[in-house]
Parts: sequence; C-alpha cells; structure tokens
Amino acid sequence: MSVRGAALLAMASQMGAFAIQFAASVILARWFIDPDELGLFTIAFSFVSLLAVLQEFGINRYVAGEPDLGEDGIRTAFTVSLAISWAIAIACVLLSWPAAAFYDLPGLLPLLLVVAASYFFVPLATVPMALLHRRMDFKSNTMIEIGVVLTNAAVAITLAWHGYGAIALAWGAFAQQVARAAIAQWRIGGRLPIPPRVTGAMPVLRFGGFSTVLNGMSQLGSRLPELLIGRLLDTVAVGLFARAYGLAWQLRWLVSGGMTTVFYPAFARFRDRGDALGPHYERVTASFTAITWPTMAGLAACSVPVVNILYGERWLGAARPLEWIAMAQILMIALPLHVELPILLKRTRPLLWRFGLDTAVSVVLLAIGAMFSLEAAAASRVAYGFAWLAIHAPFLQSVVGFSWSALIRIWLQSALVTGVAVLPAWLSYIYVAPAIEAGFVQVCGAALVGVAAWLLALRQIRHPAYFEIHHFASLALGRFGLDRLVPAPRAAS
Repeated sequence: MSVRGAALLAMASQMGAFAIQFAASVILARWFIDPDELGLFTIAFSFVSLLAVLQEFGINRYVAGEPDLGEDGIRTAFTVSLAISWAIAIACVLLSWPAAAFYDLPGLLPLLLVVAASYFFVPLATVPMALLHRRMDFKSNTMIEIGVVLTNAAVAITLAWHGYGAIALAWGAFAQQVARAAIAQWRIGGRLPIPPRVTGAMPVLRFGGFSTVLNGMSQLGSRLPELLIGRLLDTVAVGLFARAYGLAWQLRWLVSGGMTTVFYPAFARFRDRGDALGPHYERVTASFTAITWPTMAGLAACSVPVVNILYGERWLGAARPLEWIAMAQILMIALPLHVELPILLKRTRPLLWRFGLDTAVSVVLLAIGAMFSLEAAAASRVAYGFAWLAIHAPFLQSVVGFSWSALIRIWLQSALVTGVAVLPAWLSYIYVAPAIEAGFVQVCGAALVGVAAWLLALRQIRHPAYFEIHHFASLALGRFGLDRLVPAPRAAS
C-alpha cells in the first residue's frame, strides 16, 4: 500500500472511531454521567494508566521499526512483552488498595480494580498490531480501531443506562481491551509465542528500557493533570478538565492521529533508501499544521457553544479549560513525530533527557496552576506548550535536518489559514449572537464558511498541504465525475 493510500485509510479509520467515541461521550454526559462521576473514573483510569505504561515496553516501536526482524525475533519480542506486561498488570491490581486509600473517595476501589484487570489483555494485541503496522496493513488497523471503540461505547452506554454510573465507564474500558486483543489476534492469524523464546532478548530489553522511561515520562505529563487536580481540587474539577481534554484530544486524533501510524513506517523506508529526511519532514509538517491548527483554533473559538450544545449547561465549566487546552494543542502539533523520528534514527539518549526536562516543566507549571483554580491549571498547558517547543525544536532539527526557513514559512502559512478559518466564528458572535447564546445553526454555518475560506486561502497562498488535499479530493470526487469541483493548485509565478 502506498503512503498516500495508507494515510487516507488511516484518516478514515480515525474519523469512524471519532464518530463513535464522540457520540458515546455526548450520550453518556448528557443523560447518564455527571462531572463528579466522570472525575472519579478519570482518577482511576489515570492512576492505572500511569503504571501500565510500563507494559508496552517499546515492543510496538521495536517490531514496527527494526530493519532485520525474523520469526525468532518476533517470538522473542512477544515473550518479553507477555512476561513484563502481566507482571505490571498484577502490580496495578495490588496497588489499587493503597491508591484508593490515598484519595479517600468512596467508590474508587472497584473502578481501580476493573481498569487494572483490563490490562491483562493488552500484550495479546501489542505485537500483532505492530506487525500489521510493519506490513502497512492499515485495513486491519481500521477494523481494530473501529471495533474497540464500538465495543467500549456499547458496554458503557448499556451499563450506564441501567444506572451503574462511573463503574459503567470502567467496564467499557475493560471490554475495549478484550476486543482489541481478540480482533488483533484474528487479523494476524492467532499468533502467540508458543513455545516461549528468550534467546536474543537483550536488544529488545535495551530498546524497551529506554522506550519505557520515555513513555513513562510522556504518561506522567499527560495523566498527572487529572491526578493533581483530583488531589488539589475535587472530582468535579477533574471531570470538567477530563471532558475538555478528552474533546480536544479526540478531535486532534481525528484529524492527525492516524497519520502518525502511517508516517513512522514510511520514514523507516525513507531511512533504508538513504533519502534525505528533511524535505519529507517539511511536507509532513505542512499537512499536520494546515489541517490540525485550524481545527484546534476553531474548537477554542467555539468552546462555549460546543460544550453547551453537546453536553448541556451542567458541563459549561469545561468551556474555558477547553479553550486553553485547544490552544495548547496548536503548539504541540508544530513538531510532529518528535518522539518517533529520534527513536527511528537511534538518537535516544539526547531525546531522553529532553523528555525529562519537558516533563518536569509540565508538572511544575500544572501544580502551580492547580493551586489557584481549574482554569489556571488549564492555562498552564499553553505555557508548557511554548516550553515544549523550545526544548524539542532545535534537537529535532539536528536529527532530521529540516530547513529552519522552510519550516518557519510553513508555520506562518498555516497560521494565516488558521486565522482565516476561525474568523467567521468570531464575526458571528458580533453580528448574530454571543457565544453563550449561539445555537447549532450558527455554529455549523460559521464552521462551513470557515472551511470554505480555509480551502480558498490554502490555494491562494500555495500552501504545500493543498497539493495533498487536491490529490485526495480529486480521487474521491473523480469516481462521481465531480473532480472539477476541486480547483487545481495555483501554478508558481
């Protein structure tokens, strides 16, 4: 499968998964789950996830990116994955009791135990999914992603409908991991490390040791907000923050998350061919920023009406945090593949200490913000975004070799089209109705006008991403004889 075709299929997968997750979150929040219950589940899920990050042990990146990997190497990787993962899952179950005692929240222990138990199924999917990515079999990846979110949604909504509250979300997470293991095993042909093999495990352990530390720092930065807010504020604040962060993350993953799984093996091929990676990286950055920046900026501009329309008035406290978190995502998208490429190119030690520094900055800024209010905690994510960019940008340039002038030009072009895209929303608040009174028709109308203005701006300034958008749109519309609806890119003057 070509890189373009894989990217298109991955984006379709993300759109389907997002649609299911989004619909489930709206149904649950609007009719069954309140902020306090979501906050309780979020504390349980974040605590277990922080420990369970050790499970993966970098096996997926090792299998997907290792140039020479035979059947014996795959069986060794699978054996290591099972041994480490199940040990961590047992530890997660045992630590549920002290965690529940630390927070002293009624109902937290059952949530911790259910979520922890779900991680016994994780290693059954890790190596199979990595092999599918290695083969660039994104058809199977699409089936897995759609299947797991559908399972989660069905179980959570059914149990919440019957009045189980926060525990319904925990059983949904449990069912998701079971479904991931089952579908991945089906698509790979029922692969297990039988008999187990530990010969040649040292390369896996060396790679996994680094990757585990790196992932642990990443999880610490992403999961600690909910844990700190739960300790310093309350479960309602956790629920509101989780709703805001979850919506921003889901939307970001919808528009760009699938591309990461495509571009990592693609860059492995570029490396093996001896290509200069700088120009490839500049094109990838153009696509990421041109699509994701306007999406996040639009979410920030429409945070109040979006939360009000989707979740109802009791969730309006999530609107301001959503605005800050969406703006922070813009900064975090400016450098795509900032972890994957240094790992692929064996620049792991410099990456490790930079990750340690940015995690420390994230935790300190968050703790300061959470001492004041929920909004201050959310605003700290923007300050962290600027620090993150300053820490990682020079290093990534030395790894990939992109041109600073080319990258800055791409950023400026993407910033321009982002401003054009969100302008209709701001104008609608002035001439139609203020944000708190804006209805579905106003928000959708502003969004449609913004998308049209965004496409026009991309073409007019000859943004590199417009060539990719034109290519995909022409292929899709050409089947119906409508490819002329998409104007060709402007010729260079």
